[in-house]
Amino acid sequence: MKAIILAAGYATRLYPLTKDRPKPLLEVAGKSILDHIIEKMMNVSELDEIIIVTNDKFTSHFEKWLDKVDYNKSISVVNDGTLTNDTRLGAIGDIQYVIDNHGVKDDLMILAGDNLFDFELSDFADYFNEKDSDCITAYLEENKTQLKRAGVVKLDNMDKVLSFEEKPQHPKSSYCVPAFYLYKKETLPLIRQYLDEGHNPDAPGHFVPYLLNNRPVHAYRFEGKRYDIGTVESYERVKGIFEGK
Repeated sequence: MKAIILAAGYATRLYPLTKDRPKPLLEVAGKSILDHIIEKMMNVSELDEIIIVTNDKFTSHFEKWLDKVDYNKSISVVNDGTLTNDTRLGAIGDIQYVIDNHGVKDDLMILAGDNLFDFELSDFADYFNEKDSDCITAYLEENKTQLKRAGVVKLDNMDKVLSFEEKPQHPKSSYCVPAFYLYKKETLPLIRQYLDEGHNPDAPGHFVPYLLNNRPVHAYRFEGKRYDIGTVESYERVKGIFEGK
C-alpha cells in the first residue's frame, strides 16, 4: 500500500500565516500538522511508502522538514510544478500526477494534509481489508452549516455508500465525509478516466460519485473528532484544543 498526502494547496485563507509556509507545517501542540498525521500512518502495517505532493513554491520547505525527521517508512516529496493558486492542478489532478510520475500500482491511501483526527488509520486499513472494496470515511456531523460545506453520504445498513453529494444545499443525511480515502489498485485507472472526461479536478470528494457509478464503495464510520484547518480562526481554535487551553 502507498499513501499520498495532499499538500499542494496555497492556503490563501490562512494568510499571512501561510504566505511563506505550507499549511501542513504549521505547528499544533509542539509539532507540525504533518507530523501528527504521519505518526498515525506509522501504525498501518501494510503501508510501505508515503508520498507528499506539494507545489514548486513549498517543495523546499517539505524537503527541509524531511531532512530532520526519522520515520520508519519511506517518505518522499513530489513537486507538481505549479507556482500559484491560479495554476494549481487540484487535488485529483495531483493524485494523478503522483500516480503517473511515481508509477503507483498498489492500493492507495489518500489523506488531506490539513486535517487532524482522533481515529486510528490502522483501523481504517483493517476495515478496507475486511470489506475488500474502495472505502471512504464518514462521521456524524450535528452542525447543519458544516454539512452544507462538506461531502455528505447516504449509507445502507451495511455501510455501503448509496449516494454522495459535495456541498449539498439539502443534505440527505448527517454523515460528513472528510478527505481520507482508501482505493484499491484496480480503481486507480478510473482516476485518469475521470480527468480525461473533463470532470472537476479540484476537491478529492468530487471523484466519489463517479466512482459509485463504477464500483461498490463502503464508508468507515469513525468516532471522535476531526478538525479541518482552513482559516486563521479554525487554526487558533484547534491549537487551543490540543494545547488544553
